[in-house]
Amino acid sequence: MKILLKIAALAAAATLAAGCCNCRSYQKKTRRPLVGTQWQLIQLDGKTIQPEEGKFTVTLLADDNRITGVGACNRLMGKYKTTEKGALKIGPLASTMMACPGMEQENAFAKALESTTHYDMDGPMLLLLSDGELKAVFQAKP
Repeated sequence: MKILLKIAALAAAATLAAGCCNCRSYQKKTRRPLVGTQWQLIQLDGKTIQPEEGKFTVTLLADDNRITGVGACNRLMGKYKTTEKGALKIGPLASTMMACPGMEQENAFAKALESTTHYDMDGPMLLLLSDGELKAVFQAKP
């Protein structure tokens, strides 16, 4: 009976290990570069954001380490710095000054960007963190 339990445990471990290899392969295939990809906001401060064309996007540009984006209606622009260890500093940001519905969310969006200390990537997803706390999740736009 003990031998059957050991065999079952080994089989389960082998299946789990094989599954993780597939996950890593998928993540590598779907991963997009941090710089040059347009990122669509899908979660902000733990709340799901319904993607809307032309709203709540950012792009990190290689030239002069600039970041550009759009909130609810205003264009955002600024600088960013990154390191090989995943540190990311964004801002200060400047923006146009139009008033529109969703300004509270736009302000929270800008605040989340400027409070970013690190980033992580998971397949086509970009996660922005502030001292270990998840602030925003973006999905790579096709």
